[in-house]
Amino acid sequence: MTGFDEAHTAFIRSHLARREGERSGRLERGHAHMELLFAKNVWWPLKGQFDNLHPEYEVLDWRGRSYFADYCYMPKLWKILIEIKGFGEHVTNMDRQKYCNELNRETFLGGMGFRVISFAYGDVAYRPELCVNLLRMYLSQYESSPGDQRELVHYLDREVLRFAVSLARPVRPVEVAQRFGMNRRTASKHLRRLAEKGWLQPVLRGAGKRVLYYEVTKKVVRAGFIATRVIT
Repeated sequence: MTGFDEAHTAFIRSHLARREGERSGRLERGHAHMELLFAKNVWWPLKGQFDNLHPEYEVLDWRGRSYFADYCYMPKLWKILIEIKGFGEHVTNMDRQKYCNELNRETFLGGMGFRVISFAYGDVAYRPELCVNLLRMYLSQYESSPGDQRELVHYLDREVLRFAVSLARPVRPVEVAQRFGMNRRTASKHLRRLAEKGWLQPVLRGAGKRVLYYEVTKKVVRAGFIATRVIT
């Protein structure tokens, strides 16, 4: 992969240079196959750089014990912990207490302001494009995309589009009106504007071929709002 090896080596070296003791040792030991594969198969294709990404990031759990997350991504004020989980370690070899501890830790970290997301090793290794799409969709909540999302300059248009995506089916103007507390004419105006920009496609129904619904388009996938199949 062009540029990855050099960039990744510099990325790890820069973090090692800023760490001492167990934090340094943990990075040397813990940044192994799964973590490297995530960086190569998922993060690099999505971002092309490692800015604001911290490997083997130390946090404290609810007991005050140190815990090292695989990665922490900190764009601006957000703190997003990323874990890559193998089936054996996190399922077949986990007893009841370990399972409880993991759930308690994630809940505690959420209460401390961290967002925690996890990827299965099998997906990172064999279905990385799914991980890329899911991560793009998740991060779109916290940062602006350098691509198509720039067109969504109106805040309410962005929220209307997110609402349409969340339904997983065609959206009606009356549903938008109810959701955002506006009249139906205003809701239709927002939907038409999104359709004119290519984010939605009108669905014609009835003898008069009236526009009763709107569907999301592939442009929504490219911008990271959704990772599943939409209309062609």
